[in-house]
Amino acid sequence: MKQSLLVAALVAIAVSACSKQEEAPPPVSTPAPTVQEQAQEAAEQAVEAAKESAEAAKESASEAVDAAKEGAADAVEAAKEHTDAAVEAAKEGAEATKEAAGEAVDAAKEAAEAAVEKAKEAAN
Repeated sequence: MKQSLLVAALVAIAVSACSKQEEAPPPVSTPAPTVQEQAQEAAEQAVEAAKESAEAAKESASEAVDAAKEGAADAVEAAKEHTDAAVEAAKEGAEATKEAAGEAVDAAKEAAEAAVEKAKEAAN
């Protein structure tokens, strides 16, 4: 009998504990953002994106300027090299012309001397 009383007491405690319900914690409610708040957040994001875009454009323009400067420097250097080569070729051409003119003068002198000799022989 003692055992049945003990079992009955345990069953009674278990049944009473199962029927007791605890209160659920109240749900935490966060109000949904208003349209104005959403618009402000979108505007802030747009401003930030515009700043980043402007910075990227600035960097691209700077890189383009640097590339143009390098290209211009290369073009100037190439022009100098070609100019130097053209000047050298002109000098060489002038020297060759000078030599050819000197040879022509010498040949004309020889021809004149020969003509004078032939004229003297013809006169005698």
